[in-house]
Amino acid sequence: MKADKVSIVIPVYNEEEAIASDLKTIKGAMDKSGRDYEVIVVDDASTDSTPDVLASFDWIKIIRHRRNRGGGFARNTGIKGATGDVIVVTDGDGTYPNQDIPKLLDFMEENDLDMAVGARKKEAGTLKFLRTPAKWLIRKIAELMSGFKIPDLNSGFRAFKKDVFMKYMDILPWGHSWVSTITLAMLSDGYEVDFMPIDYYKRKGKSTFHPIKDTSSYLTLVVRTITWFNPLKVFIPPALIIGILGLWRLIEDIIRWDMRTATVVLVLAAIQIASIGLLADLIAKRGK
Repeated sequence: MKADKVSIVIPVYNEEEAIASDLKTIKGAMDKSGRDYEVIVVDDASTDSTPDVLASFDWIKIIRHRRNRGGGFARNTGIKGATGDVIVVTDGDGTYPNQDIPKLLDFMEENDLDMAVGARKKEAGTLKFLRTPAKWLIRKIAELMSGFKIPDLNSGFRAFKKDVFMKYMDILPWGHSWVSTITLAMLSDGYEVDFMPIDYYKRKGKSTFHPIKDTSSYLTLVVRTITWFNPLKVFIPPALIIGILGLWRLIEDIIRWDMRTATVVLVLAAIQIASIGLLADLIAKRGK
């Protein structure tokens, strides 16, 4: 079903080099599409000339944070102020193909999706030699734990239904991992999510991505999110591995007629981990 109105939310922080071009591209594409839309730019306390650039566009809604809170927080701010029933989020750094926003919306509607994600065909960000293997590893861990094929876990170019998103807003992180969390949350809760291949360009300006800090955050959020929505995926695999090892040692001890302390510890650990997983699953299901 076609959206009545689309709200395009763009978080920006020191994007003086790219935001003007991105806004012109968005306006051209959306005017041509004939859709009813609004553009909300959330300035996350930029310290360069970004506010002056934004002020030259009288057709956008500007929200300015007094302090820098992070891209995720800025997206939440924009979405809360949006009037559209479908939200598109993108970045203002020149990396995403904003001319394809109408195409992304068509993809979402034609496939009756709750969220459509632009899956980047290649990595073009800064520190590519670090980002590419780190993102691949995190994505594979996320796929293993969630049970879903995820071509792009942390793409910042996506469209989703606002009413579905609002169920998760309060649990989303304030930083870069916002996009990954909403992806895993909606997949884990059974919503219709699919991925549309997109181009990805070299960013204009300086990236705020920190390889060590943000990679660590991404790994943590994958485990935390899957634990929140599907705890059995986290607890049962280690319980089975430890349990099988404990059972093997138990058989050996019985044959040797010599019960070892380590065997008892392994068996009890497997039972405890499985019990915690079942309890967490009950809590998670009760909260839905």
